[in-house]
Amino acid sequence: MSNDSPARAADGLRRDLETISYELRDEVAIVTLNRPEARNALDVPMRRELAELVAEIRDDERARAVILTGAGGVFCAGGDMQGLSEKRSSAQSYKRIADLHVWLPSLVNMEKPVIAAVDGPAFGGGMNLALAADFILASDTARFCQVFGRIGLVPDLAGMYLLPRLVGLQRAKELVFSGRTLRADEARDMGIVHSVHAPDQLLDAAFALARRFCNASTLAIGLAKNILNQSFHLDQRAMAELEAMAQALCMDSAYHKEAVQRFLDKKPALFDWERMNKREESA
Repeated sequence: MSNDSPARAADGLRRDLETISYELRDEVAIVTLNRPEARNALDVPMRRELAELVAEIRDDERARAVILTGAGGVFCAGGDMQGLSEKRSSAQSYKRIADLHVWLPSLVNMEKPVIAAVDGPAFGGGMNLALAADFILASDTARFCQVFGRIGLVPDLAGMYLLPRLVGLQRAKELVFSGRTLRADEARDMGIVHSVHAPDQLLDAAFALARRFCNASTLAIGLAKNILNQSFHLDQRAMAELEAMAQALCMDSAYHKEAVQRFLDKKPALFDWERMNKREESA
């Protein structure tokens, strides 16, 4: 791991770790898996660096949104096959997967919007890493596959938690059992992909979407995201308690108080999705 890895990138600057490039640009953290010679497979150094960057971005108030992408026309081919070929005990294999869940929940529940920009293959763990994002933008050459069954494995990297919540249980079983490949348009129709773009426009589209959140309340988005992520396994009463708690915190925030005052003073809203959308369309 790079010696400068604990240091934070200044806004507008970039640094390269061993397997990942990181940039903080205009309040958007851009994390690029950067092992194109290995199709950005998730080897041990990449897992360690992802864990480090997730913690760093989570705590960096300058980062208001996150983009996760891959270099070389590939998002992520999944697990590193060389590493999978190494001999290890069942206990060691268990730890190898369990260690992913030390940092993965911090990505899934990151209290700022996370956008996966998927170009080319997102297979196995690569697909599930994309599913950890709030929105997946795909190029028209993107491919998604729960490839695990082809080599006698089950989905990891929280795939069996995340996938059914997007597509439903029956469709998730179909994708896991068959190991078939989804093209970007079919993945969009299933609700996996938010939008499809030409490859040379993908990162710009992801950046434009990320920037649209930069004037939003990080507190409100963070609380809403974490509560929504729990909505499938909590009952209505528990959700109501979380809702009341979150709303009380938001009502006491400086952001909310300023937003209300701006409304009363007939000033433009701090965060106006429709206005930003019209501005982008006219650009």
